Amino acid sequence: MSLKERLLDDLKVAMRDKDIVKKNAIQMVRSAVLQIEKDKKITLDDDGIIEVVAKEVKQRKESLPEFIDSGRQDLVDNLKAEIDVLMQYLPQQLTEEEIEALVREAINESGASSARDIGKVMKIVLPKVKGRADGKTVNQIASKLLG
Repeated sequence: MSLKERLLDDLKVAMRDKDIVKKNAIQMVRSAVLQIEKDKKITLDDDGIIEVVAKEVKQRKESLPEFIDSGRQDLVDNLKAEIDVLMQYLPQQLTEEEIEALVREAINESGASSARDIGKVMKIVLPKVKGRADGKTVNQIASKLLG
């Protein structure tokens, strides 16, 4: 079963179970996928859909501090629930130790020696961690190791 089919099936189940948070999260992802497919006139495969899901998770995580600062606990709880729902569609996330090992390998492979060479390292690491780690985390680890 493709990821697109799984999203549709889970949407139907969420609607049947009246799970509003899950329904809304899945609908947002499906509409983002459909928008990309219409704009680029392509059909996304599972890797493309994983990228969209990762982007949606990232957006929610970035807006979380703003909701916390505003004191809207109801929105914070809703956002965290949506993140939990969306994480089910992403591959197993890498630990910091696993990311660090990949970054060290990329540093050796690229011959990077200072923070100025971080672009070379990122170019090697990001395709390997696609959908399994946040680029910001990878960048922080690379900066720490090169700095």
